[in-house]
Amino acid sequence: MTSGTETSGSGDITRTLELLWDTGRRPGRGPKPGLTLERIVETAVEVADRDGIAGVSMRRIATELGTGAMSLYRYVPGKAELLDLMLDRVQRPSDNPADLGDGGWRSALEAMARATLALYRRHPWLLDVNQSRPLLGPSALDGMEKVLDRIRPMGLADPELVSAVLMVDGYVVGAARTQVYQEAAERTSGMTTADFYAAQAPFLEEVMATGRYPVLASLAEDTWSPAFDHFEFGLQRILDGLEVLVARRRA
Repeated sequence: MTSGTETSGSGDITRTLELLWDTGRRPGRGPKPGLTLERIVETAVEVADRDGIAGVSMRRIATELGTGAMSLYRYVPGKAELLDLMLDRVQRPSDNPADLGDGGWRSALEAMARATLALYRRHPWLLDVNQSRPLLGPSALDGMEKVLDRIRPMGLADPELVSAVLMVDGYVVGAARTQVYQEAAERTSGMTTADFYAAQAPFLEEVMATGRYPVLASLAEDTWSPAFDHFEFGLQRILDGLEVLVARRRA
């Protein structure tokens, strides 16, 4: 999805899959009562939500849990494997069928898109993880199973169904990156996006008056209004395109 600072699937693949699917060995009682793999993963997600993925380390998580770093290695081999467990944890799909729309394929993809955007806004560190080769844990497969089950009535070939999901997902990731980065710029600069562009207005007015950019100068005043939902507009156009393809195949 993104080419960030970390890469999914870069650890011990077999051991990570054993942990994801709970098929491998589980450590016995450790030196700190109550320490579990689930607590380790949840704590790592909390740290990433606060400080970004760069703030996650085995030592940092051990400190947060009040234990030694070596205790964590009894549960997970290292940060690379922990990252894949974190990804699976935050991408766990909803168990409520209503969260995938009213039953039609379009509403399912629409709901998936909005849920994915919300996911990236809750966990902005996901944008710093290269997920081009994800490990297929229970969350990934559960989510894909639910969506494919709802969109199969589109009547497309199986590779096309998967491509439709990937297309919508790719669009959402791009939109999420824009939103998250914009909010980060506001926090670090102390200047809102509106103020940022307002500061450029006097210069732009002079440039537009030269006649060099006649099309831009002719645009309506509300063209750049924040009230216009670019995400929703783009999403609906993608779904419109798929609607045309579905109708063509049925014809």
